[in-house]
Amino acid sequence: MSQAPAAPLSAEESGQMTHRQILEALSGLLLAMFVAMLSSTVVTNALPRIVSDLHGSQTGYTWVVVATMLAMTATTPIWGKLSDLFSKKLLVQLALVIYIAGSLIAAFAPSMGVLIGARVVQGLGVGGLTALVQVVIATMISPRERGRYSGYLGATFALATVSGPLIGGVVVDSALGWRGCFFVGLPFAVVAFFLLQKTLHLPVVKRPVHIDYLGATLLVAGVSVLLVWVSLAGNDFAWVSATTAVLVALGVVLLAGAVYVEGRVAVEPVIPLRLFKDRTTTLATIASVLIGVAMFGSTVYLSQYFQTSRGMTPTEAGLMSMAMVGGLFVSSLVSGRVISDTGRWKGWLVGGMVLVVVGLALLGTIDETTDLVVVGGFMAILGVGLGATMQNLVLSVQNNVTMSDMGAASSVVAFFRTMGGSIGVSVLGALLSHQVAQQVTDGYVAAQRPPSFSADSHAVPDVASLPGWEQSIWEHAFGTSFGHIFLVATPFALLALGCVLLIREVPLRTSNLEAEATAAPETAAELHRAVVRNEA
Repeated sequence: MSQAPAAPLSAEESGQMTHRQILEALSGLLLAMFVAMLSSTVVTNALPRIVSDLHGSQTGYTWVVVATMLAMTATTPIWGKLSDLFSKKLLVQLALVIYIAGSLIAAFAPSMGVLIGARVVQGLGVGGLTALVQVVIATMISPRERGRYSGYLGATFALATVSGPLIGGVVVDSALGWRGCFFVGLPFAVVAFFLLQKTLHLPVVKRPVHIDYLGATLLVAGVSVLLVWVSLAGNDFAWVSATTAVLVALGVVLLAGAVYVEGRVAVEPVIPLRLFKDRTTTLATIASVLIGVAMFGSTVYLSQYFQTSRGMTPTEAGLMSMAMVGGLFVSSLVSGRVISDTGRWKGWLVGGMVLVVVGLALLGTIDETTDLVVVGGFMAILGVGLGATMQNLVLSVQNNVTMSDMGAASSVVAFFRTMGGSIGVSVLGALLSHQVAQQVTDGYVAAQRPPSFSADSHAVPDVASLPGWEQSIWEHAFGTSFGHIFLVATPFALLALGCVLLIREVPLRTSNLEAEATAAPETAAELHRAVVRNEA
């Protein structure tokens, strides 16, 4: 009696998804990514108003941004590692729930301290979303085809970046006020949760779980201590002081302990050090840190420049951001499509980084009198460079690792880019605070008039409500200082360009099965047989 032929395997069982299934799954993933990006961009234009209403300082302004980035930085590799061990869909949904909780706390925050704490909770969720969405896409799609779908990711990033400041500006100027900004992302997060439940179906890998709690704790603590030092030094205590020595020593010891645990102790390290034996991964990681410093550290303050130096409303500042994200939108779509067609990616990375360097250097020349059309042109150049660089840097690493390391490798690059961003925002924020305070003091001395409000030297008033003579002092102080922080960011972008030039281009794989062939030939062969049976 002949045996009945085996039923063909489903796309999920074979690990291969059809184009329609991929698009259906992407709908929920892209909405989740939109939520993650919106969480920062929608608040950007509200920050000057938030700091003014809650009686915060320039340091408080910095920490509303840094708190989210720090939580993202510390948890990104953990989310990535968890994605190698547990259900990716469940993890994305958990990240959405955490984001919703943080948003609700932030919306009702009575003080800067509570708001910063809420932003930490938001950051935990956003860290999961940014890391996991790229991991899931890498699991579903081969590197050669991934460029096409990465274009959708870039478009989503650009859409959130364009619409976020606009939506935030309109909300801040409405009856809802700045608190309404934290409600904006909630409907999208809820829809993304249920859309993922319906459309995303991935196999869950069952294997023994070893969570590296010690390594994760040391990593989080070490990064946190150093960023606290960078942010507060120069304001709350001197750069050269006993407090500085204690914080730096503690941070270094904690990170050294994390490296030891990851390399010698942990069974399942959150950051597998063996990944850095690969030249591409090492160079891409260094470049990610430097890009993070240059990109996040400079662009996060653009909205404050338009509102404090140019007297714009939050809505008008949101409209100005379209120059940069428009360039990012176009270059991310075009580069993704061409890379998919050709399989070549290094030229886009190099060209993108050149434009990032040029854009930052040009923005370093602005002050409160620079023509807005010229400022918009400089921002467009920077946007085009970032669009051709960010996603493709992750792609170069994903192309070089096995599927079993995809989650860890993707999150490592995202981790170091966000860490660089946290460092950049902290350092450049401290520099901005110091320079503005110094120039404002000089301005009052030159005017031979005292401030019309009572506050410490690092407080940020509502500039638009000040008398005309006093507005000009603050506008000049901010305008000149913003140019300086772009100049400081430029050398970091130059170093990142050097790293990108040294990366060796490897043609993109046409199948995820190729990633498994070297590490586990028997697994690759079995998966290949399953695909053949399915196609037959």
